[in-house]
Amino acid sequence: MRHIHLVGACVGALCQTFPMRVHLGSDHAGLDLKEHLTAWLLDHDYEVVDHGPFVYDALDDYPVFCLRAGEGVAGDRAEGLDSLGVVIGGSGNGEQMAANKVTGIRCALVWSEETAVLAREHNDANVVSVGGRMHTLDDMTRFVEVFLATPFPGEERHARRIGQLSVYDETRELPDLPESALRAPDA
Repeated sequence: MRHIHLVGACVGALCQTFPMRVHLGSDHAGLDLKEHLTAWLLDHDYEVVDHGPFVYDALDDYPVFCLRAGEGVAGDRAEGLDSLGVVIGGSGNGEQMAANKVTGIRCALVWSEETAVLAREHNDANVVSVGGRMHTLDDMTRFVEVFLATPFPGEERHARRIGQLSVYDETRELPDLPESALRAPDA
């Protein structure tokens, strides 16, 4: 069973644990995959928050659902919960863009187990996007499983880069240019 720890829920050495919460959002192209993933997550003891859609509508718009999934993850994290999210669409591109509009969200498009691992290990992604028309149910489920199981190890170079993104997200100030970006003097 996967668990998360609620910040402030520890007394001495005892910590209360909760099932990992996973926020889901899709569009019509990802609806079947989202329903499959919901069942899989529940079977594996995850808490699912489904932000829709709940019925097929070929004219629905992915931002409506993916922004809510991103807001759910960001809101949980603001309350000390280490929840994650999954957004699904035809290619996953637009869904990733929508989720990344939410402050504090780092949504990565995954298309293989390796990209799912790297999303967590290098980018501390808290939302993953999958293209429903690009993958089988089994492949998509495996990508999500790997994403959810992979921790962020906090390696300094990756943490530094994530910090730069976070500062920009909050202030809109660009990071300083490193020496390698400065022009070489004319010879």
